[in-house]
Amino acid sequence: MPLTNYDEPLAGLCVLACGFSFLGTLLIASMIEYQVEPNLSVDEYLDVLIRSQLAERRPVDDREKLTKMVRNADILCTARSEGMLIGIARSMTDFAHATYLADLAVDEAFQKQGIGRELIARTHQAAGKHTILLLLAAPKAASYYPHVGMEKHDSCWIIPRE
Repeated sequence: MPLTNYDEPLAGLCVLACGFSFLGTLLIASMIEYQVEPNLSVDEYLDVLIRSQLAERRPVDDREKLTKMVRNADILCTARSEGMLIGIARSMTDFAHATYLADLAVDEAFQKQGIGRELIARTHQAAGKHTILLLLAAPKAASYYPHVGMEKHDSCWIIPRE
């Protein structure tokens, strides 16, 4: 069972933000709801992975592994539009020193509206701004992170999975 700190001041807090987008000459307004959801369903997680294209880099055919990924996360920060999950930031943290952002997925239909940036900010706030927030970027997404205030770090080392 992960160590969770949902007693933090903002944990579980629901916040709404207005988003506007233009579709031709039609203005579409939508309310985006952000919150920490420790009991997120695996089905919703899988669905947003698919709609964001992150599924191509995740074990979507292994239900047991996906379940462990969701259940063992320390912070599951979500974005919803009219109740539908449109974005997620899945993280592990010790709430003291480091926070690892394992997944940042936003439904392709909702990208380029600041949702990913907001999920990163809310994840860091939930973990504690005193922690370092780090991630491994997918090659296609590497150019995104400097635009949301992240700095590239040259000394990352991994042991590949077997």
